[in-house]
Amino acid sequence: MGAAGSAVLVVTAMAACSSSGDDGGDTETSSDTYTWWDPYPQHDETSDWAQRVAACGDEAGVTIERTAYDTTALTNQALLAAQEGTAPDIILLDNPAVSTLADTGMLTTMEEFGFDTSAIDENLLAAGVVDGDAYGIPIGANTLAIYYNQQILDASGVDPASITDWASLTAALQQVTAAGHKGITFAAIGTEEGSFQFLPWFWGAGADLRDLDSAEGVQALQLWTGWLEAGYAPNSVITNSQNTTWEEFLTGEFAFAVNGTWQVNSAAEAGFPTGVVSVPGVDGGAAPTPTGGEFITAPVQDDTSRYDVTTQIVECMTTPEGLVETANTFAYYIPPTAEGQDALLSENPSLQPWVDAVRTAKGRTSDDLGTDYPLISEALWTAVQNALSGSMSPEEALAEAQANAESATE
Repeated sequence: MGAAGSAVLVVTAMAACSSSGDDGGDTETSSDTYTWWDPYPQHDETSDWAQRVAACGDEAGVTIERTAYDTTALTNQALLAAQEGTAPDIILLDNPAVSTLADTGMLTTMEEFGFDTSAIDENLLAAGVVDGDAYGIPIGANTLAIYYNQQILDASGVDPASITDWASLTAALQQVTAAGHKGITFAAIGTEEGSFQFLPWFWGAGADLRDLDSAEGVQALQLWTGWLEAGYAPNSVITNSQNTTWEEFLTGEFAFAVNGTWQVNSAAEAGFPTGVVSVPGVDGGAAPTPTGGEFITAPVQDDTSRYDVTTQIVECMTTPEGLVETANTFAYYIPPTAEGQDALLSENPSLQPWVDAVRTAKGRTSDDLGTDYPLISEALWTAVQNALSGSMSPEEALAEAQANAESATE
């Protein structure tokens, strides 16, 4: 999950000439044209990514017609295609959407395609597993950690290595604010981005998404509300997206910001030295952070003879070398295999904190939540909003959230 957009934006980028439809809805294709949908409209036909996709088509001896949608629009378009029987040959899906589409019956399993997923890190593959069957392969993963402004920490006498649990992080926030700086910024907006950013603290307390109002869940929400009450975090977090959070951090006024792998290049170009520490668990160690990133999936086709070439394209994207190439193309994806991660680190050792974070990350639809996850997540982000705004206590907000989640998932 990068900076997710909410607009329904469609950009069609042709990797090569094709006779397919002009808006991605018409997927009738010739035998030498394969259709591909992904959620990267920011990467047009001249981009490295578009060339990467086209090259996999070239390797398989076919033309790939690529259509790019905003993440939300892609899921909606895929659901429509499932109803109409117009699915493309390949879809790259935001990982929480895999179970939603698998539930419609429109996706093939990786076993049906003959793919061995044993080398994929289990914690990353889990986001695409429904009832024991894998419905896709992650092309990479991103996740969250805490960026810090080294100048502010130095001026405040804070050693980032001392931040190992919630108490030491809160102590660091007290120290930097006492020195006249701003503390920490994060995204608590009332959307999936808000849940995405709250989950490390929720899971880091030992809470479970089937039990939102547990003592552990309340403890996590009290951490955030306590930071706002103490002035360690600004009230703007209630409306912050991950983009606006990052803009706040780049002003150089904040000591810390919770953000993702996708900001690595921006952090390197900031006007001050930066570093990264793991989101800590309540009593120490790295908290599980939610996995972002896309799965490559193969929708069911009436013409099963197309599967052979589809397999070749998927293999091109998911070999160890292919996963590293994708990571380098995007600059913020960590390969989902140990071999790919090691290869990436050999090229860029500075990514070690992010590899560590991905290795302990957790899929949002893991624990067999499947299509219940979006309903639970909405209840959760609503509770966070209610608590941070002061309209409810953390206990009241999460009790209401649990009741709403149970009602929605019955």
